[in-house]
Amino acid sequence: MDANDVADYLKRHPEFFVQHAELLHQIDIPSPHGGKAVSITERQMGTLRDKIRQLEAKLAELISFGEENDVISAKVHRLGVALLGASDLSSVMGALYAHLGGDFAVPHVAVRLWGIGATGSGDAVEHAAVDDAVKAMAGGLKHPYCGSAAGQEAVAWLGEAASHVRSAAQIPLRESNDSACFGLLLLGSEEAQRFYPEMGTLYLQRIGDMAAAALLRVAG
Repeated sequence: MDANDVADYLKRHPEFFVQHAELLHQIDIPSPHGGKAVSITERQMGTLRDKIRQLEAKLAELISFGEENDVISAKVHRLGVALLGASDLSSVMGALYAHLGGDFAVPHVAVRLWGIGATGSGDAVEHAAVDDAVKAMAGGLKHPYCGSAAGQEAVAWLGEAASHVRSAAQIPLRESNDSACFGLLLLGSEEAQRFYPEMGTLYLQRIGDMAAAALLRVAG
């Protein structure tokens, strides 16, 4: 009988140590942390303590994520309330710029609209001409784009700051997931990892949905 046979036997007969409880204190095994040998019971206690520490660390991580999500949710809520109170294009854009630049600390924000009109929007920068390539790119997005700003034509909307922007998020604006894209919300940052490909986009999508609904409501 080799070690595997012994291990298999003990797995199939868990009552063994009930019937021979004295062995738990008589058998000594090497400590995983060096030093003298310890009993099976002591080894089990040490293993349990290690598992508890791991679970405590995981719980602390989950609590931290939950608290972070609560903060973001509150910011999204405040933006939503502001958009609900906006009555025209100027006030909708004011709410977006103020909250994204303030609450969310996004240093560069730009919006372009091409599929809708809005009362009094003739001179609004949001209705400036947009290249067909950018429209096609935005229309093809199923989810917000997050990643490097390099090679992203829409970053040029940021003017002189464009050359300093290293990461960007591009959020298509549409009435629903199946609707045609009528605009694009651009967020830019000098930090290379502010917007990165693996980041979650749930809140960005919600911001885009709220912005789109507000813009459609004030469209002329």
